Amino acid sequence: MIDTSVKYLGITLKNPIVVGSCGLTSTIESLKKLESCGAGAVVLKSIFEEQILQQTDSELQEVQKNSLLYSQMSESFDYIDTYIKDKTVDAYVQLISQAKQSLLIPVIASINCVSDFEWTTFAKKIEKAGVDALELNVFLSAADITETNFEQTIIAIINKVTASVSIPVCVKISSSFTKISKTIQTIAQSNVKGIVLFNRFYSPDIDLESLQIVNSGRYSNPADYTLPLRWIGLNANKVSCDLIASTGIHTGDAVVKQILAGAAAVQVVSALYTNGYDHIQTMLAQLEAFMNSKGYQYIDQFKGKLAVTETNASAYERIQFMKYYAEIGK
Repeated sequence: MIDTSVKYLGITLKNPIVVGSCGLTSTIESLKKLESCGAGAVVLKSIFEEQILQQTDSELQEVQKNSLLYSQMSESFDYIDTYIKDKTVDAYVQLISQAKQSLLIPVIASINCVSDFEWTTFAKKIEKAGVDALELNVFLSAADITETNFEQTIIAIINKVTASVSIPVCVKISSSFTKISKTIQTIAQSNVKGIVLFNRFYSPDIDLESLQIVNSGRYSNPADYTLPLRWIGLNANKVSCDLIASTGIHTGDAVVKQILAGAAAVQVVSALYTNGYDHIQTMLAQLEAFMNSKGYQYIDQFKGKLAVTETNASAYERIQFMKYYAEIGK
């Protein structure tokens, strides 16, 4: 009998399909549907660092307008600042608690962050709510033209959070680094249990009729799986933490390919929006069909089988690109 279970951040999952942070993981009703359709784990919709700070600033500005009730030095400012942050976090903590009571599969919290500011204290509250792990979705924009060192920022965030919690912590990063492999290997040397490759930025397009900037599309393309595939394959044998594939995972075959490259698990979002919750079952059936066809009973039997080694490194490198185009027109 085929066993599709995997270890993800040190946690045993019944299969490697993790539903990533999105609107589908924001309510108990949809979380139950995802579990019933076979999800191995869920990452709750992110709580945003900016959301908390902006809400605080907005409320304080309203208070400052009413000079009859509040003075510039009023202790009320401290109260409101704390109340708004707590209110936002409390709603998220409540979602965690309800999810843990309602689901049998692991529940992973997500914080979308851009700095190591005050929000790091929220991690402890999230841990107390009983969450199984915490994902730090570090959303640093490639359009940033300041002297900010992205690597240092990520490591600072990781160090602050891991110092305050004992649950497994993973970090989700973008592909916008000059030396992606170096960044992955540097992060892997910190206290994280896993690195998710990659988060997905908003991509603009231009509407020629209205002459407006529009969204190029909310969902990933099935061909996008090759981006995480390459960097997982290149680094799986060089890091001690888990590497998790995200972006473009739309089929069971894509799941298999990521695992062959060395992924511990995959995150799925767009495929469920476009195909429905039941698509998890289709992907799992395709995974099992592959294992049957190759005689594999356990995922560990083929995990990392095609990760980079001394003998196959060129398959992931530019030489293949050059070879392909050199043959065009022959």
